[in-house]
Amino acid sequence: MASSVFSPLFTSLRLPVPTVVSRCPSHPQGVPSTVHDAVPRPTPLVAVASHRRELVLGAALSAVLSRAPLPAQAREVEVGTYLPPAPSNPGFVFFRATPKDTPALRAGNVEPYEFILPPTWKQTRVANILSGNYCQPKCAEPWVEVKFEDEKQGKVQVVASPLIRLTNKPNATIEDIGSPERLIASLGPFVTGNTFDADELVDTNVENVDGQTYYSYVLETPLALTGSHNLAKATAKGNTVVLFVASANDKQWPASQKVLKAIVDSFQV
Repeated sequence: MASSVFSPLFTSLRLPVPTVVSRCPSHPQGVPSTVHDAVPRPTPLVAVASHRRELVLGAALSAVLSRAPLPAQAREVEVGTYLPPAPSNPGFVFFRATPKDTPALRAGNVEPYEFILPPTWKQTRVANILSGNYCQPKCAEPWVEVKFEDEKQGKVQVVASPLIRLTNKPNATIEDIGSPERLIASLGPFVTGNTFDADELVDTNVENVDGQTYYSYVLETPLALTGSHNLAKATAKGNTVVLFVASANDKQWPASQKVLKAIVDSFQV
């Protein structure tokens, strides 16, 4: 396989075989000797050239392989195989984000967050351009932290937004930013994946857990890229507003809405 993929490399990296010319007093200057007098090609030089070609080709192969993405299934394994059971939610597992999970957590721009998931769900990749990897620690626009999904039930994602994008007050609470309706008007497109219309907001709720205020939302979004049914929950902590979104399409929603609500209700920062 390697020879077929890298045949252009082999062609371009072939070294010319040196022409050996023997010069001695018995022949005119510059005229090759006879076959009997020809000096054998130096084997050590050929060996060095061959070894050099192998090193160059090996380096090229390593470079290509290092850029190649890992197979999708390398990460997409059921969360029940590595996450612990949720203590107060039988049938679910418990996820708590740590600095090793995302660039923003490593940069200290997001406080650790947690939620529960059905054990059959899988974590999916976040595209580099959406992950905030290139803008930490000073991102100007929201980014996606983590994503999980199940093809039969729906998907969830954590979206983080710089606080400065919503208010000039440092370390503001979510109440400082404004009402639930005002917040979702700003972050709605990050729930739907495209646009947000105020008419798509079905219900809102405000709750306080251990001194932290959360805004919760129910949205019917027929044109959303994420799905026609969305549940969301948001809070502000430190320099960031964290938005948790659970989405399902029309086929998934009837059977999964209770599961998705349980997942969203469990979200805490």
